[in-house]
Amino acid sequence: MATANKICSLGRRIYRFTASVSGAIALLIILWGCTVNDFNAGAIAWKTYRNSRYGFEFPYPSNWTSLAASENGDGIAFISPQNNSVEIRGWASQQLPNSILTNQESEKKLKPNFQTAQGVSGVLVVEVDRRGGSMTLTLTQSQVKYYWQGRSKSQDFQDYYRLFYYIAQQYRISKS
Repeated sequence: MATANKICSLGRRIYRFTASVSGAIALLIILWGCTVNDFNAGAIAWKTYRNSRYGFEFPYPSNWTSLAASENGDGIAFISPQNNSVEIRGWASQQLPNSILTNQESEKKLKPNFQTAQGVSGVLVVEVDRRGGSMTLTLTQSQVKYYWQGRSKSQDFQDYYRLFYYIAQQYRISKS
């Protein structure tokens, strides 16, 4: 019985290792084609979304369709005309005062790893799994958290990575 448990346990560890290695390999394959150097922003007709409530803006392709804006005016989403599973969205929210945050929430803060063309530092996170890929930019100024995100199905993510990255770079917060 003890031998069977050891074999079963070893089998689970091998499966977990294989699953994590294959996941990492899949992510590397997807991101391999995701370089931003050859993106030609000039080939796209752009519009700019401006949020008057929170004072942020970002460009989006002019042929993308906006989804219904939120009633509270915190942001908007746009979908691609070629593929409605591809979307970009931007929103903002008031941040809770530090005195209300728990230690656990404050430990989750990531160090800035990205800077917009405007010079604002933030955190850019790229996540890809079997279902989808996303690029999420988070910026914090005063008591406001600003978010921008591009999402697609995982098999399409490498086709949109450059576009998403460019838009994240162009995200602006108005000086008020």
